[in-house]
Amino acid sequence: MSREPQLTKRLGVHQRVTYYLGKLLMKTFTAKPETVQRDWYVVDATGKTLGRLASELARRLRGKHKAEYTPHVDTGDYIIVLNAEKVAVTGNKREDKMYYHHTGHIGGIKEATFEEMIARRPERVIEIAVKGMLPKGPLGRAMYRKLKVYAGNEHNHAAQQPQVLDI
Repeated sequence: MSREPQLTKRLGVHQRVTYYLGKLLMKTFTAKPETVQRDWYVVDATGKTLGRLASELARRLRGKHKAEYTPHVDTGDYIIVLNAEKVAVTGNKREDKMYYHHTGHIGGIKEATFEEMIARRPERVIEIAVKGMLPKGPLGRAMYRKLKVYAGNEHNHAAQQPQVLDI
């Protein structure tokens, strides 16, 4: 014998109606990984400020721009970024901003300025900025894999028919 009928017998008519309406109508939507529809977008980074661009890219990779956003499900879209070499930074960051990484060997700390990074691997600048704004863990890594960054104006994702996204 279920507990529901016993509980509703003790309630008044109004409370019973509210109880059943709450059970029927007040359902929280949770996105399922297999039903999430992911679109492809292409963004031109020419002249865009690095941090502002990265925060919008991270938001869209997470899926927070969608009504069906669910924190524990990857609901984000695929994003292709073109012209990473032409991204802008404010102030003196072009000369002053430093990027650090470690080789894993003793004394293996390496550093590079923003200018050096743009000259060597311009895609990496946007990738680092966006990755820092995504969740840390398996879900964040899955979101990060949907970001495709290219230094020039060409990409090899034409088959996905990406839509132009103006940020």
